[in-house]
Amino acid sequence: MSIEIEAKMRLTDPARLHESLKKLKAAFVAELREINTYFDTNGGSLKSSDQGLRIRIEQQAGRPDAVAVTHKGPRAHGKLKSRTETEATVHDARDAADLLAALGFGPVLTFEKLRKRYELDGCRIELDSVPYIGDFIEIEGPSEDTVLSVREKLGLDEEPIVKASYIAMLMTYIHEHHITDRVISLEPDEVAAAE
Repeated sequence: MSIEIEAKMRLTDPARLHESLKKLKAAFVAELREINTYFDTNGGSLKSSDQGLRIRIEQQAGRPDAVAVTHKGPRAHGKLKSRTETEATVHDARDAADLLAALGFGPVLTFEKLRKRYELDGCRIELDSVPYIGDFIEIEGPSEDTVLSVREKLGLDEEPIVKASYIAMLMTYIHEHHITDRVISLEPDEVAAAE
């Protein structure tokens, strides 16, 4: 189990951010396509206790898919989003979903996401594009001070921090727009642009 400490902000000026990453010599790690499926009980016991349960498939050109099951604990109070995270790498997403179903957890929402990953000063920087809700940057690191320092170096210290998770934002969006589909895919042109 580890503690996830992150600052998430809406990405308003991608060109300026890429210049900052280049200037600071941030290490490019990977470009990924993710498929995230969140699970809960029929009664929503995880959501009501501010927990999350997810199967994530990471797809990267030229590599086999990486699959992980992740449990996220309730958020701690503080300036940044901080919560316990327990993750296990698994061989097969379907087998993992079958196991969760046997334990009483069913899929709530599946969504795809494009992600570019960088590293800088001990932090992981994720540039994310999520259907319907747009582009974001997440800075995840070992402490609030480290995350806030990288945020400042990137010129983002005036950008509002978003504490809501992607699934929470997507659920709000699809509810407000009366979307019944619970599988949110990237548009074909988004996928082509990333390849």
